[in-house]
Amino acid sequence: MSTQPDLLYSEEEEALRAAVRDLLTDHCAAADVIARSESDAPHDLALWKSLADGMGLAGLLVPEAQGGQGASHREVAVVLEELGRAVAPVPYLTSAVVATEALLACGDEELLGQLASGRTIGALAVGLHSAAGAAFAVVRAGNGVLHGELTGIADAAVADVLLVPADDGGLYAVAADAVTITPQASLDLTRPLATVTLEGAAGRRVGDAEPAVRRALRAAAGQLASEQLGVADWALTETVRYLKVRKQFNRQVGGFQALKHRLAQLWLEVVNLRAAARAAADALASGEDADVSVAVAQAYAAPVAVHATEEAVQLHGGIGMTWEHPAHLYLKRAKADSIAYGTAGAHREALAGLVGLQAP
Repeated sequence: MSTQPDLLYSEEEEALRAAVRDLLTDHCAAADVIARSESDAPHDLALWKSLADGMGLAGLLVPEAQGGQGASHREVAVVLEELGRAVAPVPYLTSAVVATEALLACGDEELLGQLASGRTIGALAVGLHSAAGAAFAVVRAGNGVLHGELTGIADAAVADVLLVPADDGGLYAVAADAVTITPQASLDLTRPLATVTLEGAAGRRVGDAEPAVRRALRAAAGQLASEQLGVADWALTETVRYLKVRKQFNRQVGGFQALKHRLAQLWLEVVNLRAAARAAADALASGEDADVSVAVAQAYAAPVAVHATEEAVQLHGGIGMTWEHPAHLYLKRAKADSIAYGTAGAHREALAGLVGLQAP
């Protein structure tokens, strides 16, 4: 008998949110993120150290016996909301969620402990566009070494270890300095993509690739909805704040009825997204109806985040079109997230199969 998902935040989750938001307010100013995104090193590794080492957030999903915090996907979702709200350029989703989930499926305690400490950054070498049920690229394994090329790998540039699926069915841990990592042109400069080339790279088999990748990508899709919620919530909050102070014809722009209607519609979408994202996080934590809840959240999240950030750019007027204003960071993150870990259409199709509805 399935229980109703708990969509409310606990006191502990709200305390965690406050702590993460305080840290990001002090150390992740929009101007700094913009400056980093235009440099050769977009990742903020000092911020990552504070989050992972200082606050212990890299190990939330890892049991205490293996050096982690022994928390659940609900707490991770709260962290990702705040990271989305700040478009923080840190490898949290890719290392603390995706790579960690893959290792949890494999049961590799040594590497799990290293990722949980935050001192080692991991990346699953599967393209960011890959959905949980779709085929994924593999490399050739032979004579104890790996050969091949994998594209669209998020945050590979800062990874210390890559988890690489091979054609023999294994998932291999490969040191980042044993491969060639070439940056790719990325729309979202705060989560850069790269091509990973392996030419006889040594790897240590940590487990079976298929179940590990499936588990990791499902968790990634479910948790991405919370990041998209943070992005959309920032867009709505900042747009409302701006329209209260911006004046035209000697009136507050926010007083015009047409804009009120647009903001009311946006508010409804964000509230619904919060419910969908919380349901996905709760389902991942409890293991009940996780596939359905994740598919529902991702079918809904991408259009809302993109709509919210498009409205933010437009309703900020001229300033919203400038490079100095952070609205473009959020729009790019929302657009990139909309094809990450499966498009909304792919998740709708998956949902139809899960609940026995014939797709049109």
